[in-house]
Order: sequence, then structure tokens, then C-alpha cells
Amino acid sequence: MSDVTAPSWTLSTAPTTPFRARVARAIIHNAVNRFPVRVTFPDGTVWGGGDASAPELKLVRPDSLFNRLGADSKIGLGEAYMAGDWTTGDDTDLADLLTPFAARLTSIVPKPLQRLRGFVDERLPHHERNTSEGSRSNIERHYDLSNDLFAQFLDPSLSYSSAWFESPEESLETAQLRKIDGILDQAAVTAGSRVLEIGSGWGSLAIRAAERGATVTTITLSQEQAALAQERFEAAGVADLIEIRLQDYREVPQSETGTYDAIVSVEMIEAVGEEFWPTYFQTIDRLLAPGGRVSIQAITMADHRYRATRNSYGWIQKYIFPGGLIPSPEAVDRNLAEHTGLRVTATRSLGPDYARTLHLWREAFNQNWADINALGFDETFRRMWEFYLGYCEAGFRTGYLDVLQLQMRRR
Repeated sequence: MSDVTAPSWTLSTAPTTPFRARVARAIIHNAVNRFPVRVTFPDGTVWGGGDASAPELKLVRPDSLFNRLGADSKIGLGEAYMAGDWTTGDDTDLADLLTPFAARLTSIVPKPLQRLRGFVDERLPHHERNTSEGSRSNIERHYDLSNDLFAQFLDPSLSYSSAWFESPEESLETAQLRKIDGILDQAAVTAGSRVLEIGSGWGSLAIRAAERGATVTTITLSQEQAALAQERFEAAGVADLIEIRLQDYREVPQSETGTYDAIVSVEMIEAVGEEFWPTYFQTIDRLLAPGGRVSIQAITMADHRYRATRNSYGWIQKYIFPGGLIPSPEAVDRNLAEHTGLRVTATRSLGPDYARTLHLWREAFNQNWADINALGFDETFRRMWEFYLGYCEAGFRTGYLDVLQLQMRRR
């Protein structure tokens, strides 16, 4: 871990906001009575529209939960789970419980109160903007937590992005390699291709490309990932075909303009930030050789949801991906049209595959919790990551989120 003594998941005491807590309590009471869920209180009180078999949200400290929700409705539920203010019933899976909420996310808060969003939304903190310096800090806070942590729940390829399954029985590793091959095929990577990868991960895509006979330049801001990726390149016998750099995409030199036959990037655009999307796409356009192809795997949401939330600061940004913002497909198209000569020429959706990927990650995380705990991660961290993985799984289950492999070529 990069800093066990001052972890980014430290929780403050639940704020005391009596009026706002009462409003939050009333909103939740009204909402769950329309949902197929149950909310149970320590005194035996039950809310909800579900029967005894419905997913159960079990309150441990109700006042603390409603205080947190009243203080910030977008952050409060996750913080309350981290604090242990609520948990799931004995026979309830976390993603099963969160799925009905994700499916009705736009209707939980009554429409008159939704109009107040602009007055209550917290904006992205200045230090989390994805400037060159801010991006390094944001990446370190997540990806430099510990290679050993990620190894406890990822498959052997160490792929930290959606897999692509052909059947429910298929192993996660097989599905991850299919995902990588899908990206490389979209970018037409073959023997002799000059490939740029923006966002190295732990090196699996670079290895797969090199095994096709391509030469690869892969860039990352994570020192932890870069060190392990280099070891993996050497172990795979392809280190002579891969150069890994600790480099921001904005720092790829002008001398490399037009030199890459293929540019690939897997679930990295979410960390770019809206104000830097033009620069990101302009950089790709600048570096792509004539006739070259691009393949980007991107988590997306519907354009109306993107527009409604683009200036919000939620639980995911605060605790998991600082500086993160999920684009819509339309936002990608607008940026390409306005700032580049590129256009999307093929699209592949893997949304349901991501739900399964996240479920398998959460299973492995919980199964290996004792080993993760031994690395120095505490109970608050465990609950934070449980909520993160379950919350995201629910989003992909319902279609609130999607993930796309986007092929791009010049117009």
C-alpha cells in the first residue's frame, strides 16, 4: 500500500442534520414502498414493497444512515455502508439489493426536489482535476494501492476491465483474453504493427500484441503497475518488443506524430476528465499513422444521464476513482467531430459481461479477504470495496451503465 497511515478511505463521524435527515428518511420511506426490497430496523419495523423473499437492507444505526443521506444523498448511502450503519440481510447479495435502486435511480428523489440539484451538487475538488499533476495523484490513489491487493481478486491475466464471455461456464481469464483480442482485432494489430497503448494496466494487452509480432509502446502513470508489467514482459519473453514509459498521454513527444499504426486504450478515458477529452482525442489523432486504426474500451452512460451528472461529485469519485467521469457515446462522437478527423466506425457492447466480471471479482475479493486484510487493509476498506463492486455490478445489470469497444478511423 502507498500510505497505510493516512488512507483515503478514512471516514468522518456522521454529520448531525436533523431537518435534512428527516427529509432523507421520508424520501427513502416513500421510495422503498414502491421497490421490491425490504428495509428492516433494529426494533423490528419493516419498510418496503417486497415480500419475505425480497432483498433486505438491514439497518444497524438508522439515525446515522439518515444523517449521512441528508448531508449528501449521492455519497451518504455508500459512506453509511462503509461505516456499518447498514448491511444486507443474511440471505441477500449486495448487488441483488442495489439493483432495484439502480433501476429506479432517476425516480428515487421526487421531481420537485430534483430541480434543486444545481444548488446542492458538490463539484469536483480543484486538486482532483486531471491536469498532468492531478492525473498522477488520482491514478496513484487507486492503482498504486498494492499490486498484491489486485492479484487477490483479478484473474491471472491481471486484467482490470470488463471481460467478454461466450458462455456462463467460461473462465474469467479466457473471457479477458477474448476482450483483449477484440481490442487488437478492432485496431488491426498484426505482425509488424506499431502500437501505442494509453494506460498499461499490468501489461496483458501489450504482451498479447507483442505475441502477434507487433512492437508496442505502452504508457502509464502508475509506478506500481509499470514495475510489475516490466517483470511480466520479461517472463513472457517479449520484453524486446515492448517499451513501457511512466508518461502522461499529453507528454508523448511531437517526434512521434503519425508513427503508430494502432492506438489502443482500455477503460482509461473515464480518468481523463471532461475538460481534457479534446486533448486526449487530439493526441490520439496526432499520433495515429495514415490509415491507422484506434480501439478504445469505454464505460458509458446514456447522454441525458451524463448531462445530468457531469458536474456532480459522487461516492465513486470521492473514494474509488478521483477525477473520474463516465462519458456518453454521444459525448465521444461530439468530441471526435469537433476536435479531430476521427469517427467511430464499429461498436461492440459488453455491458452484461461487465456485470458478470464484477460479480466474479467481488466473490474472489470476499473469499480472499483474510489475505487482503493481512496486507494492511482494514474493515472500512473491505466494506468500501464491497460497495464499489456491488454498486457497479448493479449499474451494468440494469443498463444504467454500458461498456463499449469503439473502433475509430479517420473520416
